[in-house]
Amino acid sequence: MVGAVDIGGTKIAAAQVDAAGHIMARTEWPTLDCAPRTCLARLTEWFSTATLRGIGVGATGPIDPFTGTFGAVDLLPGWHGFELARELSLSTGLTVFAENDADAAALGEVQWGAGQNAERFLYVTISTGIGSGFVCNGKLYRGASGAHPEAGHHTLDPNGPLCYCGATGCWEALASGTAMAQGGSRTAAEICAQARRGEPEAISIVARTARYLGLGLANLVTLYGPDVIALGGGVMQSAELFLPVIREIVHKNCRLVPTDHLKITTATLGNRTALVGAACVWLVRNGE
Repeated sequence: MVGAVDIGGTKIAAAQVDAAGHIMARTEWPTLDCAPRTCLARLTEWFSTATLRGIGVGATGPIDPFTGTFGAVDLLPGWHGFELARELSLSTGLTVFAENDADAAALGEVQWGAGQNAERFLYVTISTGIGSGFVCNGKLYRGASGAHPEAGHHTLDPNGPLCYCGATGCWEALASGTAMAQGGSRTAAEICAQARRGEPEAISIVARTARYLGLGLANLVTLYGPDVIALGGGVMQSAELFLPVIREIVHKNCRLVPTDHLKITTATLGNRTALVGAACVWLVRNGE
C-alpha cells in the first residue's frame, strides 16, 4: 500500500492506494483550514493508522520535485519555502516523493489510465487553471533544474487579458474554467449546462473556449509530437461540448507534424486522477 497526498487550492486530500491503483481509504479537508504545519500534523496522524511502503505527493506548483519544497504559490498562501516531503518523511519515517499535480496525474494515467501503451503521452488538465504533464517512453519530461513546464502560461494572444502571472494572453487566461466564468456570476459547469440547453451566450462562451483549447493544444502537439493526449479537470466533465472543435483545430493547425494517428481523448481515472497519480509518483521515483 502506498500513501497519496493531493494538495490543491480548494482542498487537501490523502489516500491509501493499492498496487492496482485502487483507493482503499480516503480523507480530505479544505485548504483554507490548513496551514502547512496543521496539514503536516493531520497527514502524519492519518497515515499512522496504515502500513505503507512510502508516500507520494502531487501539489499545485511550483514545487521542487527533488526536495519537495514549495515555491511561491498564489493558491497556497503561507506555503512558500515549506519542505513538505522532508517534513512528512521525518514525521512518518517513510520515504516521500513530490511532483507538480499535473505531472503526477500524467504518471497515473500512463500507469493505469488513458496513457497506457503510449510512447509519448501528454496530459492536460483544464479546471480553475490549465496544467500539463508529458511522459516520453515512461519518463516524465522535466525542464532545467527539474522545472515543471507551465503550458498554461504560454502566450496565445499578446493582446489578450492579463494573467495573474503578470503576462498577457496566457492560455490559462483564455481557456480555463476561470476564464469561462470571467466577469459573470456563473461557473464553468453552469455555463456548460446552459450550452446544452441551447442558451446562446453560453454556446458562444463554450465555442470560444474550445477554440482556444484547440489552439493551445496545437502548439503542444507541434512541440512534443505526442501519440495520445488525455484531457482532464473539471471543464472536461463536459468534454463532448469541446472535443469536436478541439480535434478539428489541432488537425487544421499542425501542418508539419503527423497527426493522422494522434488520439485526443479524455482522462480515464476521473476523480481518482489526483490521488492515484500521487501514489504513482512514489512508485515511479522508487524505481517501480
